[in-house]
Amino acid sequence: MSAQNDSRRKEIEQENASACPVINAIDQIGTPWRMNVIHALRDGEKRFNELKRATGARSKTLSDVLDELVDNDVVGRRMEEDAPIAVYYDLTTKGDELLEALEALDEWAQDWGEEVPSGSGPRS
Repeated sequence: MSAQNDSRRKEIEQENASACPVINAIDQIGTPWRMNVIHALRDGEKRFNELKRATGARSKTLSDVLDELVDNDVVGRRMEEDAPIAVYYDLTTKGDELLEALEALDEWAQDWGEEVPSGSGPRS
């Protein structure tokens, strides 16, 4: 029986290894707030308060999400130090390519997903 267990464990490890790139991608973008920020940046660069209005996120939530997306190189951060100091956020090349993949996922969700009730957006 032990040989069967070892064989099954190796089979599962191989299955998991092939899924790892997808799992890693979901770890980088897999929260509703991250998705909202990526969506809000689809039309170009925005300042923090513009993103706050576009997403409806609280300042702390948005700040945390932006830090995560910048750390994952999905969003770029640019600061102009002239008075007043301004910080701008934009999708990186990685973020632009992710947006293309998300558009395909959006099509899939529209074809196969359940209808989302109105007013059920993410909460901070």
